[in-house]
Amino acid sequence: MKTFVLYLQDSTRSQRIPEVVSFVGEDASGSFGIRAGHARFMTSLVFGLARFRRGNDPWQFLALPGALLYFVNNELFISTRRYLQGENYEQISQALQEQLLAEEERLHEMKQSLHRLEEEMRRRLWELHRLKA
Repeated sequence: MKTFVLYLQDSTRSQRIPEVVSFVGEDASGSFGIRAGHARFMTSLVFGLARFRRGNDPWQFLALPGALLYFVNNELFISTRRYLQGENYEQISQALQEQLLAEEERLHEMKQSLHRLEEEMRRRLWELHRLKA
């Protein structure tokens, strides 16, 4: 059975996984699979779950908040902000859902903070303009 090497990289760690026989992911065009010997390939994975298998081992699931995927010379590189990995689909799926909700909450808080900053800058510019007039 032909295999390839999977390299997972996020902002705090990297992992080398040898003897991978299959990878299944999803990009904007839909789901796709990669096996050893695949042509050079690059795409952007969407937020969601991907999976890979080593030999006859159970599928390993990857929860990804989007990622860049590059396959060349039987090496698959996946770079992302962070990832979760495990065999249990339900646990990984739940963790992904919790991660999505937490990210949405942080994004909302950041947008509110930026809005307050913009309002304060407008107020100060108006005051400066008023003092010059």
